[in-house]
Amino acid sequence: MITLITGTDTGVGKTITTAALAVRAAGTVAVVKPAQTGVGPDEPGDLDDVHRLTGLTKLHEGIRLRDPLAPTTAARREGVALPPVAAHAKAIDQLTLTNDTVFVEGAGGILVGLDAEGNNLADLAGQLTTPFGFVVVARAGLGTLNHTGLTVEALRSRGLPIEGLVIGSWPEHPDLAEECNLADLPAVTGVPVIGRIPAGAGALDQEAFKAAVPSWFE
Repeated sequence: MITLITGTDTGVGKTITTAALAVRAAGTVAVVKPAQTGVGPDEPGDLDDVHRLTGLTKLHEGIRLRDPLAPTTAARREGVALPPVAAHAKAIDQLTLTNDTVFVEGAGGILVGLDAEGNNLADLAGQLTTPFGFVVVARAGLGTLNHTGLTVEALRSRGLPIEGLVIGSWPEHPDLAEECNLADLPAVTGVPVIGRIPAGAGALDQEAFKAAVPSWFE
């Protein structure tokens, strides 16, 4: 099984959600980041955070780009060629032969380009031969109903299955909008909220993170 993690925007908590989902998964797990931007050759990226929080070692980064921009823009500025999404899909399918679950973390939102043709994570999913589903990571506060609805609509229009919504940073003391959004998100999108990641969860040590994960998905 493949789970693709996308977000309603950048910085919504995809990486911490990916780590939490990986902790919950049974059997052998691999995590893929097709494009990592905003880091230099020797700097820690998103998969380093996944390793720090989970201890997982089957981590696969497709391409690394220096500028904190969309992969297509960062690659153009750096003068490097992006692998086609078909190549990413083939590599991900191969990983399912030796792993029970493969998690794929996208870059930014669902329509952010991943290759020179402008193909995105939805296009990558369309190239997979293994069963898959999407998890959409959303914000808690004002604006999330629109952003999440648009993301879900984009996936549904392509016939892509959605496993659920995860709120990527749930505050300790939610305000009125955040409390209302918790109920309104499934009503507006028709997709259940399957988890809430507490704000600051990425700062936990590995033992505390793994112990706390089940309560975030109750």
